[in-house]
Amino acid sequence: MSMYNMLLLQDMVGWVGIEAGLFHDYTMMLLCLITVGFCLFLYFMVSSGAYIIKGYSSSDYLEFTWTVVPAFLLYSLGVPSLYLMYFMEGASKYDLTLKVIGHQWYWSYELNDFNSVVEFDSYMVNLSDLGVGDFRLLEVDNVVSLPFLSKVRVLVSSGDVLHAWALPSLGLKIDACPGRLNFMNVSCLRPSLVFGECSEICGVNHSFMPIGVEFVSWDDFLSCYGS
Repeated sequence: MSMYNMLLLQDMVGWVGIEAGLFHDYTMMLLCLITVGFCLFLYFMVSSGAYIIKGYSSSDYLEFTWTVVPAFLLYSLGVPSLYLMYFMEGASKYDLTLKVIGHQWYWSYELNDFNSVVEFDSYMVNLSDLGVGDFRLLEVDNVVSLPFLSKVRVLVSSGDVLHAWALPSLGLKIDACPGRLNFMNVSCLRPSLVFGECSEICGVNHSFMPIGVEFVSWDDFLSCYGS
């Protein structure tokens, strides 16, 4: 989770977040190389004098370079971006399906993979009810438990206005739109407790819609919901 004075991205616990973090680092590396190269080019042009600058005004080689190099840079960004986009869609087979409904200002969850439907609401814990070590504005009364090292399909919708179900530690964010069912894939690599918040302005209590998801083993998951 994000900490005070944190400059970098959060430690990712899912493959999507790891791939997104690698793409972010790769993009920042290209931006740094472009900035340094442009500064060196300006320094060379200015230090070489007006005579050489005038000679570059009709250079075919220069025109070829500033056409091919940006095209290559865009290609080098587009290919991993498309790969990441299709990677986020994930596989077509899932181990579990979780349905998420956004409300003003709480979340409703539903699991239909059991003999009986498991559904519950999740509200933020009031400040007066927080215990020692709890996180302000992030703790919820009902944490969602999901199995780690499993493919979980999350169906997201809204019962009133626009919301957004986001888990930064997994690199995931999806809009909850009224009358529309969006989906995404959630997969965690290790037992974790991740937090998120509604990432779409949805009213006066928008800042008080935290998300809590705990990734546990299959045995603990079945003991929690299987009965």
